Amino acid sequence: MRLISLGVRSDPVTRGQRDSYAVTAEFYDVLQAERDAARVLDLYGEDVEKARIGVLDVGAGTGRVTVMSLATSQASVHAVEPTRSMRTPLMTRLASLPSAQRARVTVHPHPLGEAGLRGVADVAVCHNIIACMQPTERRALWPALAKALVPGGVLLVQLPPADVPPRRIRRVLPAQRVGRHEYGGRIDMSPAVNRIRTRFHYWVRSDEGVLREDDETFWMWPVPRADVVAELEGSGFVALPPRADPAVLAVQLKPR
Repeated sequence: MRLISLGVRSDPVTRGQRDSYAVTAEFYDVLQAERDAARVLDLYGEDVEKARIGVLDVGAGTGRVTVMSLATSQASVHAVEPTRSMRTPLMTRLASLPSAQRARVTVHPHPLGEAGLRGVADVAVCHNIIACMQPTERRALWPALAKALVPGGVLLVQLPPADVPPRRIRRVLPAQRVGRHEYGGRIDMSPAVNRIRTRFHYWVRSDEGVLREDDETFWMWPVPRADVVAELEGSGFVALPPRADPAVLAVQLKPR
């Protein structure tokens, strides 16, 4: 089984998880954002650099794709982030940018289907979101993306796992020091029939011991690459040649 990157971002279509991520939002940047920043530049940077109309960051989370897009292109950027707990660090990060960059980014606090975006971008990125969407929600995302992109626009999708893992998989997050405290965590991915239970366990320690621990659980829905391609074709997309990293699927919106 190929694992996707495990930074969790929010559901860009429905309201169901709008208050989720309250625990993870505190720990994400300190434990995962530096690695994720390098990854999004590697996965999407060349495409984003070519954007001329706009870049659409769907499920923007704390803003790594958004900030990368502002840095590597001169196009407008639309960051879709309906979850308040994730949108708060996103806005804080944008507030620290030069005013010229802030002028090019719009944050949409609604799911994509409610944001009313039509033809605003020629590049769209779905990073770390598709795996955490129920199948009906995932299929509802594609037509909303087709409306938001211009004909010929490119969509880059980080693919979900293709299947359920045969056993539990654990990943330990490298601990980080912040003043007198150390922050750390781990991720446990466990099979659960046709889903993957993904449990994030976080802790904060001082020299005297553990100060506090927190947990948050997310569900992931595996789907084979061919099924994702077929769904996208139903919304007017065609597959582009495979990327160097098979974790990313690139498709293009056909002329209407």
